[in-house]
Order: sequence, then structure tokens, then C-alpha cells
Amino acid sequence: MRPHFDNDQDEVLGKAYDGRLVRRLVPFITPYKRRLLLATVLLLLSPAFDLAGPWLTKLAIDQDIYPVHHKPNPGGLGLILVLYLLTLAGGFVLRYFQNWHIQHIGQHVMFDLRNRIFSHLQRLPLQFFDTHPVGSLITRMTNDIDALNDLLTEGLVSMIGDFATLAGVIIIMLLMNWQLALVALAVLPVVGYVSRVFQRAMRVIYRSIRVRLSRVNAFLNENITGMVTVQLFNRESTMFEQFDRLNSDYLGANLRSVFAYSVFMPIVSFLGAVSTALLIWVGGHGIISHWGPAFTLGALIAASQYTDRAFQPIRDLADTFNTLQAAMASSERLFGLLDQVQEPPDSANPVVLDKVAGKIEFRNVKFGYKPEHPVLRDVSFTIQPGESVAIVGATGAGKTSLISILSRFYDIQEGQILLDGVDIREMRRADVRKHIGAVLQDAVLFSGTITGNIRLHNTDISDADVRRAAVFVNADKFIEQLPDGYDHVVRERGANFSAGQRQLISFARAIAFDPEVLLVLDEATSSVDTETEALIQEALERLMQNRTSIIIAHRLFTIRHVDRILVLHKGRLVEEGTHEELLNRRGYYHRLYQLQYQEQEAAV
Repeated sequence: MRPHFDNDQDEVLGKAYDGRLVRRLVPFITPYKRRLLLATVLLLLSPAFDLAGPWLTKLAIDQDIYPVHHKPNPGGLGLILVLYLLTLAGGFVLRYFQNWHIQHIGQHVMFDLRNRIFSHLQRLPLQFFDTHPVGSLITRMTNDIDALNDLLTEGLVSMIGDFATLAGVIIIMLLMNWQLALVALAVLPVVGYVSRVFQRAMRVIYRSIRVRLSRVNAFLNENITGMVTVQLFNRESTMFEQFDRLNSDYLGANLRSVFAYSVFMPIVSFLGAVSTALLIWVGGHGIISHWGPAFTLGALIAASQYTDRAFQPIRDLADTFNTLQAAMASSERLFGLLDQVQEPPDSANPVVLDKVAGKIEFRNVKFGYKPEHPVLRDVSFTIQPGESVAIVGATGAGKTSLISILSRFYDIQEGQILLDGVDIREMRRADVRKHIGAVLQDAVLFSGTITGNIRLHNTDISDADVRRAAVFVNADKFIEQLPDGYDHVVRERGANFSAGQRQLISFARAIAFDPEVLLVLDEATSSVDTETEALIQEALERLMQNRTSIIIAHRLFTIRHVDRILVLHKGRLVEEGTHEELLNRRGYYHRLYQLQYQEQEAAV
């Protein structure tokens, strides 16, 4: 069974050339329009120098080597040689500056596009990342943007240059000898038909390649990220079999591309040879039979060279079309990503609270990740400033959803959530998250240093603040034992630290940002050893003093000393009170407590 990845946008077959997508690229190119205009002018001038060679060859043969009406003139060959070398030098200079300018444009457009996409990604709602594989998104930021660069620096340049060259060849040949021109170009309709068939085939084949590449990237990211689980359950051979199937699909798609090239290129070469043969046959008869002054040996040789120049753009068509198809497919995916709806905009006139006391109110809140399937129903409660409150319930009761909506990762469908009497939807998200901090179960660390991970490049947090935060959560004990202390390098995902050390760093981060309201998942301490958990619990108790604290609790023994406990069941608030009060009521909380810890407490 083939691994399946949802939202594979590559499956949708787009156009080989889509003017709408090209127009959407224009704003990224506009800042460099003067440089682009100069590069285009240089590009159009280059064929004039390139096509001068065969004409100079004709002059050398007809005027100096094998003239019809006078003796050979060896002295004239020197001038022809000088002119020929000058055309080569001129073409070199023009191509150098044209290539420099177009590459400059391509690199800057890629830079701007990467910044634009990264900025857009940071503002997408969390549900987007729940449904899009990381490997696929990385492909957008790398391979797809590179494909657009190829369009700007190679595809468009090649197309314009090829059309200019072909037009120049046709005009020169018609002026030189229109009969030979018609003979040489007679096979072009056949070439056009073959090229059209090739384009249609490559359109399907290329998209197939991109689909399979995206699947390989997504599978690699998923497998490498979950390598611990793979090895723990001895799934190496199974994962290899799945990768082998994906890789085989990718190989098959590439081999189909190889087959198409292997058929197209010989056909074009054959038709080019047929054109040259016809040219020699007709031109030779014309010279021998003296059909007219235009039929000369120089004209025949020049026409043969121009014919070869005319077929070169057609030979380049395969690579040009491949580049164009890649760019269209990449544009489709990139602009599809930029079209993803960002988080709803902040209020036009947001309420700004420089400091909050920390009063939280839920008023008849209804929320669902899909509105037709609510996970919270008519939830109402109030948390006073400085109060510590735990929220408990069975799996799926809606506990974690409270953190998401309180932090405005999602907006509610009905009701209100108030912070110090202000509806959080009337505040900027950045301000809400400034006042409401969270310590999650998964301690996310970034490559860099310990100091950088604690303050996350916030220049308002000084080195002294970082150290105070680390001391506060007892993280200083292991940090100061490291060779570089707070400047110790953190590898990707904090792989060079234990789970407990990563969690202590994340706690120090929360304290350094000093929110007035703190959200804590008690699972954040569940993956650490007993000694480290004791240090974290000690730090939490100090942190929660004089601070509004909400603990999303899974282990009930961690919340016995909070001021109040809220009990959720199937998205509704069913009970609230202290630990002792709820046990004495012998209701839903009492049943949860019995199920989890009665035997453990008796053993203690």
C-alpha cells in the first residue's frame, strides 16, 4: 500500500503556460524593471552578432575565395577575419552583461519571494499546518522558488533569444535567397507538430515527476522526524519498503521523461538533416544550372549554416519547455500558498492594554474547529487576578482547546472571552499573547544558543534577565556546568539536551517574557525524571504566586493545591470548586480521581 499524503496540490494538472500566473509574478519583478529592460535590449542585440558569421562566410567565399566574375582575392580574407573576430567579441560582451543583469534580477526576486512566503507562513492559522506536510512546505520554499529563478534567468531568456534568432535567420535567408529559404524551412510544420506532441506528453510527465518528488520529500521529513519511534518498534525494514515504493514511482516518472527526450531529440535532428539535404540538393542544382545570381556556393554554405542555426532553438525547446513547465507548476503552488487565508485581521481600532491585572472571563463560549462540530458548548466562568485554576476532564473534553482560544490561535464562534473586561477579539493577537504566556508539553528549542532560545531574539530581554529566569526555574544548575554556559550551542530541536533540560529552558523562556497570565499543561513535566520534576514544580509554585495561572491538568495529584478546579465533560463545564469540595460532592471529579489515583494514594 502506497503511503498517502493529504493536500497534495501537485496532483492538479495546470497549464503549460498560464498568463494569469505570469502576471502575478510582475509585482516581484517591477522593482527591477530598468535592469530588466536593459537585459532585454542586450538579449535582442546578441543574435545580430551571432548571425553575422554565416553572412561573412558567404562574403569570403563569393567575393574572395570563389568569385564568379573576377579572380580570387586572398587579401580580402584578412578584413573578413577581423570582422568575424569583432562579431565574436561583440557577442561575448553583450552576453556577459545580459547574463549579469538577468542573474542579478533572478537572485533578488528569489530573495523577495522567500521573504514574502516566510512572512505569510508565520501568519497562517494553525489548522493549515495540521493538514500540510512539512516536507511539502519546505519544497515550496526551495525547489519551487529555484524553478521560478530558472524561468527568469533561463526560460524567458532562452525563449526571447530563440525567437529573435529564428526570426533573424528567416529574414536573412529570405533576403539572401528566398528559394533556398523556402526549401530549408519546408520541414518546420512537421517539426511544429512533433514539438506539440512532445509538449503535451512532457506536461503530464513533468507534473508526475513533481508529484512523486513532493511525496518523497514529505515521507523523508516524516520518517527522519520520527526516527526514534521507527527504531524503537523495529520498523526500519517496513519504512524502507514504503520509501522504496515511493522512490520507484519517482524513478519510473523520470524514466518516462528520459524516453520522451530520447524520441524527440533524434526526430528533430533527423528533420534538420532532411532540411540540409534538401537544401544541398536544390542549391546544388541551382548553382550547376545557373538558376540565377542568388545561387552561389557562398550562399549555399551560408544557408546550410543558417539552417543549423534555425534548428538550434527547436533543439533547445525540450529544455525550455521543461523550465517553463517547472515554473508554471511552481508558480501554481507558490501562489496557492500565498492565497491561503491568514488569521482574521485584528480589530481596526484595537484596544491596547499596557499592563493587565489578569482577570479572565468566559461568557457563553461556543467553539469548534469545524463550526458544525463544537468542542466547547456554552462555557462560562471567571478567574480573578492572581487566582490559580486547574481545568480537568477526560480526553476530548475540550481542555486543550481552551488554551488555543484564550491565546487566539482560533477565534470562537459564539460568546465572549474577556481579559480585564476587554474582549480579546478587540485586541491585537500580539498583545493578547504578550499578556498570556504558555508552557506546553513539547519543549521546542531552536538552533542557536541557550540565551537565544530563552529570549527568542527579543532585545528587550537582557542577558541579566535571561540569567534571572534560568535561576528562577533552577535551570542555572545545569547551564553553568556546560563548557560555554549560556552561550552553549543548541542543536536542531535541542537534540543535545535531555527532555528535562529542554523543559527547564522552555520554562525559563516563559518567565523571561513575564506574562501576567500563565497557561500550563501539567504534561509539560511528565516526561522528566523525578528530581527534575521536583525542581520544575518548585519553580511553578513560585511563578504562580501573584499571577493568574491556568493549569490544563491530566494528572490530578498535581493540582490539589490550586485555588479552584473547573471540570469539563463533553465540552461543557459541569463542576467547579476546590479539590476537597469536589471530592465531597462525589460527582464527576470524584469519579475521575478514583479512576486515576485512589489505588496510588492508598499505596503511598
